[in-house]
Amino acid sequence: MTMQRRTFLRVGAAGAAGLGLGLLGAGQALATVTPLGAPTTTFAVGVRQYNWMRGNRPITIYVYYPAKGTPGSGPVTNAPVADGVFPVCEYTHGSGGSPQGSLSHIQPLAAAGFIVPAPYFRNANIGDTYNGNLGRDVSEAITRTLALNTANDPLKGHINTTTGVGVYGYSMGGMTTHSLLTVAPDPRITAAVAMSCVDMGNPAASVKAKVLFIHGDRDQLCPYSSARQAYRELSRPKAFLTMRGADHSSYFRDTRSRNTFVDWMRWGLYADTVARDRLRTDASSSGTTWEAEL
Repeated sequence: MTMQRRTFLRVGAAGAAGLGLGLLGAGQALATVTPLGAPTTTFAVGVRQYNWMRGNRPITIYVYYPAKGTPGSGPVTNAPVADGVFPVCEYTHGSGGSPQGSLSHIQPLAAAGFIVPAPYFRNANIGDTYNGNLGRDVSEAITRTLALNTANDPLKGHINTTTGVGVYGYSMGGMTTHSLLTVAPDPRITAAVAMSCVDMGNPAASVKAKVLFIHGDRDQLCPYSSARQAYRELSRPKAFLTMRGADHSSYFRDTRSRNTFVDWMRWGLYADTVARDRLRTDASSSGTTWEAEL
């Protein structure tokens, strides 16, 4: 795959109607929280499948969520939802991937107390990332997920609709994540993590989000220099975790990146300043470089 600078970067494969900018419903107090509002323990994970549409574009989505059961278990299809009210943080997989193939990214966040809608873009066209279609599909998925809070659904009453939403993704999913801050802006987003992405455009003034980039500095598919440019263009709060010596996918299941993006979302969506203060420790090792403007 080859890439050029964003005007516009083109890749062969990197792996809103109904936007609803007002968050839906009313927020509720978490059942078990620290004084900062974040869950004190991890959860089992459940998953439910939904089939939605945005115009004539089908959106198959798997919603992962904190479930009743033994912490660390799952995902269990249609498991009972855990007690509590949880923020939404959407995940987008890479080209040729799937939510089921991305559980190392999805399950830790759902277990930490987040509802994680994960669309399955089976026939995604990378051009739809650049023109904003995948970003608008994600926005539709977020809108539909938030609407479950008042629907006849097991997730009713368990979704925090007042704190903003998070988005994160890897490769094509990282590009889609960045597009939601640029070419397909969604003002509901308050926290984002773009992994192995490229610069998708100028930052949109309508989006005010805490943004974390995670990238290998030997990535030959999505150039490290492009992600660095995207980082420079954004205002604070922002951070960049460089996986030194890593290529496009060698850090995919790395525990340092996982711990860092989980704590980034705990800070961004639960206002967990203890998690914020752990970020440097999460990210630091002999093989990483951590930069932050918080």
